[in-house]
Amino acid sequence: MTAAYEQASLFLEGGSRNRREIITPEGVPLPVEIATFGERATAFVLDFFIQFCATVLVYLFVIFVAFGSFLAFTKSGGAIILAILLLLAFLIRNVYFIHFELAWQGATPGKRALGLRVIDRRGGPLLPTAVIARNLTREMEMFLPLGILLSAGRGPVWEELSLAAWLIAFALLPLFNRDRLRGGDLIGGTMVVVLPRRVLLGDLVGQSSRYRFTDRQLDAYGAFELQVLEELLRRPNAPDAARLHREVCDKICRKIDWRTPVPEADTLAFLKDFYTAERAYLERERLFGRARADKHYKEGPAG
Repeated sequence: MTAAYEQASLFLEGGSRNRREIITPEGVPLPVEIATFGERATAFVLDFFIQFCATVLVYLFVIFVAFGSFLAFTKSGGAIILAILLLLAFLIRNVYFIHFELAWQGATPGKRALGLRVIDRRGGPLLPTAVIARNLTREMEMFLPLGILLSAGRGPVWEELSLAAWLIAFALLPLFNRDRLRGGDLIGGTMVVVLPRRVLLGDLVGQSSRYRFTDRQLDAYGAFELQVLEELLRRPNAPDAARLHREVCDKICRKIDWRTPVPEADTLAFLKDFYTAERAYLERERLFGRARADKHYKEGPAG
């Protein structure tokens, strides 16, 4: 990132956020903004509230069914109902986070409300294994010790204090590292970033387009790659800009099966036309509820 670009970014967006660069699989350095501790906490509270409401509704249904079948009046019925409720609570809180982060490409309802997203720290696609690992770790970080603490009075004082210290340590962990990572991020190789909110610079969108692209070609990429291309086009005078422009142009041509050779002199014009067309296509898809986060997105029945 050039010094001039960094200064302009600080002027436009303020200097309160932590920023870092990740190298995408295309070889382009992409500046990202790390979500703050407060933003992550607020998103978690929103998600926890939604998940809690869903759990209460399921509990009421199970209790209604249990009383309807007279299970609650049997000698062991209470223990069976309690075991079912505990199992359902475990499944709901884990399936909630895992489902949404897989279906919405790294976002839950809480994160989406605050404009946050989980990404891979190495710049690659967000893999299901990483999503599962980062969310199952939350059981050890929070829910398991919290559940034991809520049954206060059943254990020695030193055990209660140890569990409280465990909870506080993991809760404050994001404050003690530059990328605001919690334990699940460290294990899953992920990080939470703020989606870009900058207004598109006018000079990135041409008035007329020399190159035309089909919907099938534009469907090859998503919002993440569009952001990569935007960052590249915002730095036209960087020392290595011409080389990066050509490399990205060649990769796009191969990806979308563009058969007509693009002359060296037209590389920047091709990239700008592709950016304009891709942006319009993604915005149109979003209107129809088909938000495409990146090129690895596969449309399916889940949200």
